Amino acid sequence: MSTPAAQPTSVTVHQSSRVLEVGFDDGRTFRIPFELMRVYSPSAEVQGHGPGQETLQTGKREVVITDIVPVGHYAIQPRFSDGHESGIFSWDYLYHLGADEAELWARYEARLHEAGVERDAAMTSAAAGGSCGHH
Repeated sequence: MSTPAAQPTSVTVHQSSRVLEVGFDDGRTFRIPFELMRVYSPSAEVQGHGPGQETLQTGKREVVITDIVPVGHYAIQPRFSDGHESGIFSWDYLYHLGADEAELWARYEARLHEAGVERDAAMTSAAAGGSCGHH
């Protein structure tokens, strides 16, 4: 049997600094930028339905969380100011975003470079990929 994952002890939305602060029962606290959450949303709209189907997100530096809905006792579902609201962020996934933030930023910047786009470029309908219906 695997070791139980760390559970959250606090979740605080910091609008002015655009970070979600999550404290866990193992003593770690992460300040996860909203932009990182948005570009790595676990939704099918962002991640696709399998490897290689990810949609590169751009223009998300100024995104804010406008609402958070709890999902059972295992996750939250944030609503972002750009209208995105389909990602369900489990506690394990939030822990991953916090613990691996530097690696995730580096991977994101490499993907931007490979695609020849800037971080603040506006999303185009072709790049955005639309809803899951096109798969």
